[in-house]
Amino acid sequence: MRKFQLSKGSSECFKIVMLLFIFLWCGAGFPQSTDSLSENVLFTTVIADDATPAVLARIRQAKEHPISEIKFEMGTYHFYPDKAFEKFTRISNHDDVLAKTAIPIFGMHDLTIDGQGSTFIFHGRMIPFLIEDSQNITITNVSIDWAVPFHSEGLIVANDEANNSFDMEFSEAYPYEIRNGQLIFVKEYYEHTLGQSILFDPTRNAIAFNTEVYTPISATRNSTVQHNLDKIKYKYKTDPRSKVEKVRGKEDNLRVEEVKPGTVRIFNHKQKLPPVGLVLVCKGDQSLNRLAPAFRITGTDGFNAKNVNVHHAGGMGLIAENSSDLILDSFNVTPSQGRMVSTTADATHFVGCRGKVVLKNCTFNNQLDDATNVHGTYQEVMDILNKNSVGVRMGHAQQQGFAIGRTNDTIGLVRLESSFFPYDYLTLKSMEYINGRYQILTFNEDLPAGLNVGDLIENVEGYPDLLVQNCNIGRNRARGLLISNPKKTIIENNFFSTEMEAILVPVESSHWFESGNAANLIIRNNTFQDSQHSGFNRGVIRFVTDDENHNIAFRNIEIANNEFHQFDNLILEISNVDGLLFQGNTITNSGTFPILHPNNPAITVKASKNIQFKKNKYLGKSKQILVKDELLPNLKFK
Repeated sequence: MRKFQLSKGSSECFKIVMLLFIFLWCGAGFPQSTDSLSENVLFTTVIADDATPAVLARIRQAKEHPISEIKFEMGTYHFYPDKAFEKFTRISNHDDVLAKTAIPIFGMHDLTIDGQGSTFIFHGRMIPFLIEDSQNITITNVSIDWAVPFHSEGLIVANDEANNSFDMEFSEAYPYEIRNGQLIFVKEYYEHTLGQSILFDPTRNAIAFNTEVYTPISATRNSTVQHNLDKIKYKYKTDPRSKVEKVRGKEDNLRVEEVKPGTVRIFNHKQKLPPVGLVLVCKGDQSLNRLAPAFRITGTDGFNAKNVNVHHAGGMGLIAENSSDLILDSFNVTPSQGRMVSTTADATHFVGCRGKVVLKNCTFNNQLDDATNVHGTYQEVMDILNKNSVGVRMGHAQQQGFAIGRTNDTIGLVRLESSFFPYDYLTLKSMEYINGRYQILTFNEDLPAGLNVGDLIENVEGYPDLLVQNCNIGRNRARGLLISNPKKTIIENNFFSTEMEAILVPVESSHWFESGNAANLIIRNNTFQDSQHSGFNRGVIRFVTDDENHNIAFRNIEIANNEFHQFDNLILEISNVDGLLFQGNTITNSGTFPILHPNNPAITVKASKNIQFKKNKYLGKSKQILVKDELLPNLKFK
C-alpha cells in the first residue's frame, strides 16, 4: 500500500488552511485577531463551558477597538474565576475583596450587553458585572445565577428540649465537614460557618412567622478566659465591628455532631429550638459573607438594566456608588433551583447616587436583606489640618475607601446633637486617599470657625430623585425600602410583605453611618400585607433616628390611598417629622397570623408637628388607634 505524505510546502499550506478553519469556526465565540475586531460582538455557545477567557479577551481590547454592542447566542454560559480579571476592590456595604470578573467595564461608554435570554452561571467568588467610571451602559435579557450558592439550607428534622439540641438534614447541594466541633459548609472556591442564620417556612416560601424567637443560631459566646485585654489601648477610635475587634472576647458556642451522613445535631443553642419542618438558612460570619454582588457600579453616569434576573449572589444583587441616572426596569431578584434564598444581602442598594434612580416592574423576593436602600454617607471630622483642609474617618468597616463626592460638590457640616440638618456648607476642591479609613479633604472655602473635631460631613448633592413603581417586594429577611433621601421620592403601586418594616425612613449615624434626611416623600396606592411577621415590635412604616432628641429629621411626607392588611396592630410610627399627611388609607386585620403585640395602637406619634389624618378607614383590632405625645394634644385620627 502506498503511503500518503505531504511535501514540506504542502504541509505548511495544510497547517494554514486548518488554522483558518479553526478561526472561522470559533471566531464568533473568541475573536483571534485584532484586525477583525468589530464594534458589534456575538458570542456563541461554543464558549459556554467557560466563557470567561473569550469574553474577557474581547473586553480587554475595547480601548483600542471600542465595542458598542455585545450579544450572546441564547444559551447557558458558565464563568469560572481561574482565568478571570483580578482587581482589589473596596465596595460599599460589602467586604473588601480581590474581585474576579469576566466583564470588567472600565471607562467604557455607550455599550449594550444583550444576553438574548441567556443564563450566566458563575462559579466561586466572582463579580459578574464590575462597572467603573463609565457612561450609558445597558444590560438586558440575561439571568445571573451561581452553580453553588454562597449560603446553605438545612431542614429541621428533630429537636430535643432535654438535651437542648436540634437536628438538620442537608441535601447533596450543601456539602459540609465538622471541623473542631464546628460545622463548615464547603463550596467551590469558598466555605462558610453557620454564622448569620434565619428560618424559612417552605410551605410559604418565605421567612418563618416569629422567627426571632428561634434565630439567629447562637454561634458564639463570651470567652471564658481573658487576661489583660483591658491593657490594650488605642490612640484613635476603633470600630468594634471590624474583623479584628469583633472576635475579641468571643469563642465558639455550638457543638456539632453528625447523626448520619447528611444529618447533623446542633447543641448549645441559646434561644427556643427551631420547629421541625422549617428550613434554617445560614450564610457565615457577618464580616466575611458579602463578597460577590451580581452588579457593582461606581462612578458611572447612565446605567440601564432591562429584563434582568438575578437568582443569586454572594452579597447584593446590585450595589451602585457615586453614580447617576440608574434605571432598573423588570430587574428581578428571585431564587432558583428550589432554593429558599436569592441574594444573600440587599436586592439593590444605592450610595451617594444622584440624578434619577428608578425601580419599576421589579420583583425583589427571598433576599437576605432589604429590597433597596438609598442613602448618602456620614464621615467624621478627625483632624482640622489647616484653614481649608480636614482629615476624615470612615465610620463603618464596609465604608472603607468610599469617596464622599466629586470636585465642587456641596458638602454639609452636621452636628447631630444640635440638628439633623447641616449647620454650614463647603464645596469640595480635592480628596487625597491616605488609607481605607482616612482621607484628606480640601475645600474651596475656609473652614467655618465653629467646625469641631467629631462633627460629621455629608454630600448634599449625592442623593437622587427616586421612583419605586409597580414592584413586588416580599418573602425576604429585613425591610422592603430604606429611604434616607432629601430630594424627591415616589413609592407607588407596589406590593409589600416583609419580615421587618415595609418602609423604614431612618437617620443612621452610629452603626452604618448612612446619611440623609428624608423629605418630599410620597407613598401612595400600595398594598401592605403582613409585614413585621418575624416578631419585631415595630410599625409597617417607620420614621426613626439614632439620636433620642426632638429635633426634626423628616419633612413633607404624604401617605395616601394605601391598603394595610396586617395581622398585628402597629401600622405607622411617626417620629421627628415636620409635615405628614395620612389620607385615604384603609387598615384591616388580615387574620393571617396570631397578634403578637395586642396592646399596641395602630399609630404612634412623637417629637413631631404638622401631622394630619384625613378620610382614613380603620377596620383593625387595636383597642386604641392613635397614641401621641404632649406636643400634639389635639391630634385625632380621622
